[in-house]
Amino acid sequence: MIKYISFIFISLSLLGCSAKSRPKQPNILFIMSDDHAAHAIGAYQGLYSSLNPTPNIDQLASDGMRFENVFCNNSICTPSRASIITGQYPQTNGVLDLDAALDTAKQFLPKELKKQGYSTAIIGKWHLKNEPANFDYYKVLPGQGKYFDPVFKEKGRGEWPNNLSNSRGHSTDVITNSTIDYLKGLDKSKPFFLMHHYKAPHGKFEFATRYADYLENIKIPEPSNLYNQPYFGSEAIKGSNNNLTNIIGSSVSSRHSRANYVNTYVKDSTLRGKDATSAAYQTYLKHYLRCVKGIDDNLGRLFDYLKAEGLWNNTIIVYTADQGFMLGAHDFIDKRWMYDESMRMPLIVRYPKMMDEEAVSDLLVNNTDFAPTLIELAGGQTPDYMQGKSFVNTLQGRKEHDWRQATYYRYWMHMIHHYVPAHLGIRTKEYKLIFYYSHHYLPKEEFGKFYWNKSYGDLLEKEWPVAWEFYDLKKDPREMYNKYNDSAYADVITSLKEELKKQRIVLNETDHGFPLLEKILETNWDR
Repeated sequence: MIKYISFIFISLSLLGCSAKSRPKQPNILFIMSDDHAAHAIGAYQGLYSSLNPTPNIDQLASDGMRFENVFCNNSICTPSRASIITGQYPQTNGVLDLDAALDTAKQFLPKELKKQGYSTAIIGKWHLKNEPANFDYYKVLPGQGKYFDPVFKEKGRGEWPNNLSNSRGHSTDVITNSTIDYLKGLDKSKPFFLMHHYKAPHGKFEFATRYADYLENIKIPEPSNLYNQPYFGSEAIKGSNNNLTNIIGSSVSSRHSRANYVNTYVKDSTLRGKDATSAAYQTYLKHYLRCVKGIDDNLGRLFDYLKAEGLWNNTIIVYTADQGFMLGAHDFIDKRWMYDESMRMPLIVRYPKMMDEEAVSDLLVNNTDFAPTLIELAGGQTPDYMQGKSFVNTLQGRKEHDWRQATYYRYWMHMIHHYVPAHLGIRTKEYKLIFYYSHHYLPKEEFGKFYWNKSYGDLLEKEWPVAWEFYDLKKDPREMYNKYNDSAYADVITSLKEELKKQRIVLNETDHGFPLLEKILETNWDR
């Protein structure tokens, strides 16, 4: 009997040692801002780095890995966020534009992480319309939400969509407070996966009042392609003889007849031309960067909490945005475009137990890769239904095998919101090929059911020119010279078209369901 008791005691002791020696799963904090362009983060050494707008995010990059070549596959909020959650491209997950809702069954990322034993939560901007029901906890803004005194939909306060909770203050402060409160009450026996999403710096750039004087007496650097760019673009965005320049692409300058920031921001009626454009740009960027400053300060506060609670070194911290932002490049004010300022996403990952400090990667990543990577970091495997790929090897300082050489992009919402023609294309590290097919994917008779029809219906019913653009990104990183008709690049363009055709098939991104678009592409493929 004594021997039997001793055996049980030793066995239990060994089991206890085994449990203690088992490696603890890392927490995962996924931070995403809305429209925070990489070139508005100091660590990326862009146009605004001298202003030091993001010291806390920069320190995160110094402690971890900064990715230089990360791109979304559609530069608007809802489709980008759907690709992040599902690991799938738009035609597979069903979210092509801002009107689509992500099927609740396709909230794959929280589902997969729960399988790995994680508690899951999302706080802040959601923007996928249906209830984030597959998270253990959520507190999300309805739609875009408000900058001041935001209302949230919160789990545990009734049935969606009437489970509302009120708050006071600026949304960036409130979202940070909510995340800290959530962490304080968390079950410490389980690792957590928390999506912490800011509304800022999405337009209309309503910053907290304490930042009203930030950068007030500073001249913000201006992009060289804000003013003069005679070789940029194509007939699809400029028209023949530049007859579309006052219609295509909302502008900083007074170029665009319906949407420009001179009308929005310039109160001095004596200013004209370049002076008026510069004044509009200065106000635009200061409002934007004041929102960015609020994010960075709040991240400092959140990081301090993690350090004080002993969570800092066992938490994988990811910082990104759902897309970039033009910020005046090419005299465009929004996103949606396939140009790099819009298409590029910042991505910074910190986890000292895995990666070296101040690491930089040029791996060609897109937003479908986020979910597979997070799942594998949590100890799982990428599901077969996901189209993205894990880049955990890169985080661990190892080489990826059989990685993509080009990433696919498509913007569907032809001439809606910021007057951007529908287009698709492909980007490698060296080159970019864009095709403006300039037609909405819905037939005209279906336009009326959408809220945007009243403002944009007249433009949707017009016939718009189609055109190709090609940029040599090594020689022309600002995308100032469209070289599509340069014979020196004929072979490169042919190769890119072959890759574009291949990816559209492999990724389920063809136009088989949209015969008119299919015909436009087929007719103009060799144009």
